[in-house]
Amino acid sequence: MNFLRGVMGGPSAGPQPSGADTIQKLCDRVASSTLLDDRRDAVRALKSLSKKYRLEVGIQAMEHLIHVLQTDRSDSEIIGYALDTLYNVISNDLEEEEQDDSEEENSAKQVDDLGSQFTEIFIKQQENVTLLLTLVEEFDFHVRWPGVKLLTSLLKQQGPQVQQIILVSPMGVSRLMDLLADSREVIRNDGVLLLQQLTKSNAAIQKIVAFENAFERLLDIITEEGNSDGGIVVEDCLLLLQNLLKNNNSNQNFFKEGSYIQRMKPWFEVGDDNSGWSAQKVTNLHLMLQLVRVLVSPTNPPGATSSCQKAMFHCGLLQQLCTILMATGVPADILTETINTVSEVIRGCQTNQDYFASVNAPSNPPRPAIVVLLMSMVNERQPFVLRCAVLYCFQCFLYKNQKGQGEIVSTLLPSTIDATGNSVSAGQLLCGGLFSTDSLSNWCAAVALAHALQENGTLKEQLLRVQLATSIGNPPVSLLQQCTNILSQGSKVQTRVGLLMLLCTWLSNCSIAVTHFLHNPANVPFLTGQIAENLGEEEQLVQGLCALLLGISIYYNDNSLENYRKEKLKQLIEKRIGRENFIEKLGFISKHELYSRAAQKPQPSFSSPDHMMFDHEFTKLVKELEGVISKAIYKSSEEDKKEEEVKKTLEQHDNIVTHYKKVIREQDQELEELKQRISTLTSQNEQLQATVTQQVSQIQQHKDQYNLLKVQLGKDTQHHNSHGDTLQMNGIQTEEVSKLKEELEEWKNKHELLQGQLKEKDSVIEKLNSSQLEMGATEQSLQTSRFGGLEHSNDLQKELEMLRSQIQLQAAEISKLQMENQKLQVMNTAADPMLGDSGAPAATSSELEARLEQEIKELKSQVKALSEEKESLKQQLDSSTSTVAILQDKNSRLEREVAESKKEQDDLLVLLADQDQKISAQKMKLKDFGVAVEDEDDTESGDQGDEDEDGDEDEQDENAAVCYQEN
Repeated sequence: MNFLRGVMGGPSAGPQPSGADTIQKLCDRVASSTLLDDRRDAVRALKSLSKKYRLEVGIQAMEHLIHVLQTDRSDSEIIGYALDTLYNVISNDLEEEEQDDSEEENSAKQVDDLGSQFTEIFIKQQENVTLLLTLVEEFDFHVRWPGVKLLTSLLKQQGPQVQQIILVSPMGVSRLMDLLADSREVIRNDGVLLLQQLTKSNAAIQKIVAFENAFERLLDIITEEGNSDGGIVVEDCLLLLQNLLKNNNSNQNFFKEGSYIQRMKPWFEVGDDNSGWSAQKVTNLHLMLQLVRVLVSPTNPPGATSSCQKAMFHCGLLQQLCTILMATGVPADILTETINTVSEVIRGCQTNQDYFASVNAPSNPPRPAIVVLLMSMVNERQPFVLRCAVLYCFQCFLYKNQKGQGEIVSTLLPSTIDATGNSVSAGQLLCGGLFSTDSLSNWCAAVALAHALQENGTLKEQLLRVQLATSIGNPPVSLLQQCTNILSQGSKVQTRVGLLMLLCTWLSNCSIAVTHFLHNPANVPFLTGQIAENLGEEEQLVQGLCALLLGISIYYNDNSLENYRKEKLKQLIEKRIGRENFIEKLGFISKHELYSRAAQKPQPSFSSPDHMMFDHEFTKLVKELEGVISKAIYKSSEEDKKEEEVKKTLEQHDNIVTHYKKVIREQDQELEELKQRISTLTSQNEQLQATVTQQVSQIQQHKDQYNLLKVQLGKDTQHHNSHGDTLQMNGIQTEEVSKLKEELEEWKNKHELLQGQLKEKDSVIEKLNSSQLEMGATEQSLQTSRFGGLEHSNDLQKELEMLRSQIQLQAAEISKLQMENQKLQVMNTAADPMLGDSGAPAATSSELEARLEQEIKELKSQVKALSEEKESLKQQLDSSTSTVAILQDKNSRLEREVAESKKEQDDLLVLLADQDQKISAQKMKLKDFGVAVEDEDDTESGDQGDEDEDGDEDEQDENAAVCYQEN
């Protein structure tokens, strides 16, 4: 480089100048040169020296480089060199790469201090950071990329200070968000790294970045890169998403409402063959699972967690996670993290817990996923982290899930245990783990069973029924008794701690369980003996738990056992242990280091199996009972009585409160219903008011129209008054015409009534005719009476024909009258305009009047004639009705006589049949005695004459009977 040779004096100029002198000359050149090319070459030389002489370049050249950034904005090349030089000076990454392993420990602190000091110098003037933000906006690759790297390095060194400067600068965060949309992948990827540093532990910037559509852009990048199969860019995007969502309720809610949870489902699609996953895929999937856990973490607000859990179930994300859970060939760390993720997705959500209970493992026969997981938990060959994850999953499944608790406890009860032994239940696995030789299995099974009893008094009572067969030939032992037996045998500390936690959970708030525990005379002496001894630090934890168990036995004692009443147990503690010593041993629990760790979060996270001592839910129970038990130990019997009375009054008060709550709830429902009714009524009222206003307006319009018509009619009446007077004087009145119309309508109605009566009479006569025809066919002896009736009916028919003809004549006359009436109406209507015409002659009006009078007279005469004809018709109808009544009487008598004759004939036929049978029987007897009997053919010819004579006699008898009936 000619420029460097000139600056450094060339190769033959004697001794070579030092690096500091060269840097000083270059800085002078940058500051004093008027030519842009000279300044550009000097800055390029500083860039090449900045890696080796970082301290010297930083001290001497930083101010000049910042000045170049401010003044030479037009030349992108010199700006790029200046940004690269500043990056080499401030960044610690280059120094860390060049250091050897031996030098690393000594110079690590110096490197960190050097980078932070140069960063502090650079950001001391806030305008420098603002200038850098404007340079990042440049599209030129040689400016934008070094600017992004420099800003990222500044955030790494002095994150909070740089974040604050960017936050207060106008559109500072929005400028940086544009980096994600850059088409050049290098700048886009480094932009993701920049946003990672920018969003660390700053909720305000996290919200701005989220509302700048960061979720959409990052998820698009992850999809473009291949989801979990993508490279390190996917990992960077997932880390940025974690920064935006972790402990930020606003962004979590925005993520859920933006339907971004649904876009996470494709991340967890795995195939059948899951072997040979790359390390990057494992890392990506691990971060994806952690991102799901961020959304449903137990530390989030309960409402936000619940809504995310429901969204994950409805979009199928939980189902996809369960598929990974039951898949084969999944790496162990991914399987462990998947179990933890499923645990928090179902924790406290009844719908998700019910779904998880229905998941089956792909085995033959299929087994529930819970059973398969419990098999891993109690198997000592499984990894410790995996067993902890399964325990956490089981705890989350039972958290606020009384239905699931009942299903687990029911597998332990005698009535539900599978007698065939083909399938292993969850209860059997828990009992097997509880009494195995592995202390970790004992502890896990005890904690899992304690969670099945958490805040469920009914199941605590049911678990007392569980009986265990310890050995062949011995009677079964209750589960409670077996737990106390193992405690007294002096097993490992971890096993005893687990069993004591189970017993404390079981006995708390359950007086029946306390009674069963105290019923065994060996339990109380064992507890007092454990508490009274002075043991080492390892046993102090067991002593504290024994004190807690004894305190629970006192506090929840219902005094049902005489030997173990509250007062006697307190006296026993006072004599054998001492109250102060008892309280001191009880305090060992909360003072233990492992207790404090377990109380921090629900997930059991332990560095080694030996540290696995306390459960998170049990720490809550200890915190609740420690103070209560301490007070109960110092209370006298009188105070206990008072406390019991207070408890009773409190229970009564609670009952009253619950009653009033119920009443208030019902009243609230009634209020809601009334409010709904009020709303409906108000809406109806508004509608009615609208209709009323419409009708009022319509009425007003009608009134206006009526007033206008009234004015017009007033004018018309004044015009026609004279013509009306002349009509009244001539005797032509419309009232007479209306009367005639009414009379015509009355005659029409009467005519219709007469026609209806005639139809009824016709039907009666037809019925009589049909009945007489049937009767005439039955007997010949009734022909004479029939002929008389027929003649009479013929006369009636003739009369009816006459009536019909008369009615037809009347109808013709009525139609004629109607026609004349119509003519009158037409003439009347035609008369009005004629009368209204002032120029018409008086002769026409007089002729009309005369014609109308004549027609009215004719109509009156016709009406009289019709009334006379009506009277005659009525008389004829009366006579016909009388004749019809006579005929009906005769007909009924004839029907009775015919029925009697038929009955007599039937009786005669029965007698003849009996006689024929007797004759045939006599003939048979005669034949049996050998007497000759004539055949029927011979007898028939001989008997013919007799039959004729009998027939003549019968005819004479019938004729005599008919004559008698006629008389």
